Amino acid sequence: MENQHERPWGVALLLGSFLMVVTMVLHPVGGNWEHLLRIARMAVIAHAIGILSLPISLMGYRGLSVKLKDDYFFSELGKLFITFALIAGMLAAALNGLALPFFIEQFRNTTPEVLDNVRLVLRYGMSLNHAFDYIMIGGMCLSILCWSVAILRTKAFPVWLGWLGILLSGTAVILALTGFYFVDLHGFRMFIFGVVIWTVCAGVLMLRKG
Repeated sequence: MENQHERPWGVALLLGSFLMVVTMVLHPVGGNWEHLLRIARMAVIAHAIGILSLPISLMGYRGLSVKLKDDYFFSELGKLFITFALIAGMLAAALNGLALPFFIEQFRNTTPEVLDNVRLVLRYGMSLNHAFDYIMIGGMCLSILCWSVAILRTKAFPVWLGWLGILLSGTAVILALTGFYFVDLHGFRMFIFGVVIWTVCAGVLMLRKG
């Protein structure tokens, strides 16, 4: 019966990863005020896809934790970390991809004096968005690290997946300590693609076992 449930979990991991990649590909690059107005619609579309990917991914990650249940502590800890991470990701996407375009649209034809105040609000919103991004990045790193340790302890998956997760998590920590900027679009794309690689590997393995 357990093996019958692994296939939907694997599909959820793969589908969630695919939607995350689509989000990163469609995600527009920020710029000046006029550019923000032009990319507002694409920003909404990209972030809506990103938000859609989060509950699908969470379903797949939940299945991963069930698969690793023989190491209850690390499997459950990983599930808690990924839950916090995806909630933070939802808040960041809603703030930057939905609230921001809706907000700036109200000031499309505003005066320069009002626009100066609007830019102050945008700077605060960007700082808040970065805070959620860092929570998401940290939570994802810790969840993958926990699951990787559980994989090495339980052998529920090939051990190379565990070592790959430890390598990715360790690389993220080293980059953070050396001052790598994760919360611009380039850095965030690199991080998400690293997470997607590990997640796709786990999803494929669950499909095969299913």
